[in-house]
Amino acid sequence: MPDPILLPTLPWRDCQFDPINPTDVSMMEGRRSEEQAAGTPFWKAQYTTNWMTPAFYGLFDAFVMKSSSRGAPFLGYDLFRPRPIAHNNGKPLSGTKAGGGAFNGGAVLQSITNSRTIVVSGLPAGFKLSSGDYVELRKSVLIRSLHRIVENATANASGVVTLSIMFGLDTQHFTTSATVHLEKPSCVMSIDPGSVAAPKSWAGREASFSATEMFFS
Repeated sequence: MPDPILLPTLPWRDCQFDPINPTDVSMMEGRRSEEQAAGTPFWKAQYTTNWMTPAFYGLFDAFVMKSSSRGAPFLGYDLFRPRPIAHNNGKPLSGTKAGGGAFNGGAVLQSITNSRTIVVSGLPAGFKLSSGDYVELRKSVLIRSLHRIVENATANASGVVTLSIMFGLDTQHFTTSATVHLEKPSCVMSIDPGSVAAPKSWAGREASFSATEMFFS
């Protein structure tokens, strides 16, 4: 499988980026409800552009061809939350790690308390993370696990922070050898067949598509 490609730089307008938790709900006798979650949660995305010039259309068309079923998957992320919201000033993450060295959004997975609690080090002192921020754990180019942070947290003076995440980390496949990423945290996605819409007319020149997370081992 080829390495995943990047989303092109286009005049994006809308982005939906949501976790899907496969769940079945049964209404039982005696006014009881039974809910059963089964399978692995995954991410779904919907991307839509603004009006595009021919040059942008060329980038879009090339991206669709490259990320087709005969090409490579792509790295999908939430365009409206590409980094922790407390540090999202329109520029890539930067600064100095508490232990020294440049910080670019990469960090260390120090320990895994349980599937929903991880300890991250290698951050700047006082680095703030907010509910709804994303964190990516990366085992390899194709094996990534994307999560939302569900509780506010701040790194201590040593650049260490405990994060509460959902959905739970697959601890059978991810260990502390994985790296942590806060700049454009992504998952590996594939464009949903038949979802691409890209009319080329003066009245309508916006493009859109939907995508679903892919799992690799």
